[in-house]
Amino acid sequence: MRGRRLPLADPETQLARLDTAPSFAGALQAAGLTLRAGRPRVLQLNLGKLCNQACRHCHVDAGPDRRETMQDPVLEAALQLVERERIPMVDLTGGAPELHPRFRELVTRLTALGVQVLDRCNLTILRVPRFRELPAFLAAHRVEVVASLPWYAAARTDAQRGEGVFSESLEALRVLNALGYGMPDSGLTLTLVTNPVGTYLSPPQAALERDWHRELWRLHGVRFTRLFTIQNMPIARFLEHLEATGQTAAYLDRLVRAFNPAAAAGLMCRDTLSVGWDGRLYDCDFNQMLALEIDGPSLPERSGLDALEGRAIRTAPHCFGCTAGGGSSCGGATA
Repeated sequence: MRGRRLPLADPETQLARLDTAPSFAGALQAAGLTLRAGRPRVLQLNLGKLCNQACRHCHVDAGPDRRETMQDPVLEAALQLVERERIPMVDLTGGAPELHPRFRELVTRLTALGVQVLDRCNLTILRVPRFRELPAFLAAHRVEVVASLPWYAAARTDAQRGEGVFSESLEALRVLNALGYGMPDSGLTLTLVTNPVGTYLSPPQAALERDWHRELWRLHGVRFTRLFTIQNMPIARFLEHLEATGQTAAYLDRLVRAFNPAAAAGLMCRDTLSVGWDGRLYDCDFNQMLALEIDGPSLPERSGLDALEGRAIRTAPHCFGCTAGGGSSCGGATA
């Protein structure tokens, strides 16, 4: 979007388009709910927007033409924060986080601190020749692989991600399985993340996970640990699709009508702190892409997290995407 100089590449333009929906804060208030942050249990680091793919639904607008990359002062500040605040989990995302030049060093230093590391992997990056040894590195450091895969068959996956992506993803999954990922009692967690290939909502996560276990094994001989379902957020490239097909209002209405107060209890913004590639802080990855920044200094200038506890989380109509149906977050369904 940015490379094509589209108006929707601007976060303010996206927010203005979403402003036709009802107030999310009003929906919470009507349900007798408040949304405040606790002490972060997860630090999510967006290492940059560079990616080897350019998926049609991508809320990051990532791709091969993006060069935003987390610089050394921010990365070092993040490591210091994790150690000082004893944050137990670090979630590495992008773009393709593996493309960051210090990715392996970052993983090594984090695991040396006893931190659980998650790598949000698009799978095809593991088939790039210079990354063929990366699965073994991840396994050696007990990194949880959180791998995005739209569907367990080629047609839907390739429609969203590009021709041949499904076959490449299968090969990567088989490599991970051979190392123990997704296998019983291995201790190597392989989480798959799926989102709808369209404007409908995700089916119930537990039922879909059973289907995926059965079909990936039956059709492709692939195993995994668990499945996360997430909704398509009406921002960035998916919003571009909605606008181009005249479905924005209908999709927003679908999310609003499916608002589930129970899903708000498990929202990731309650215990996750999102760090942008430039060190700015956000309540979640989606707010980051809409430039809804947390008030105060960015990461390199911030001495601690005490001032962030109990803060009111910034919301906008896109938040209905996280509370529709069974809920949706980086950790899957929330209700």
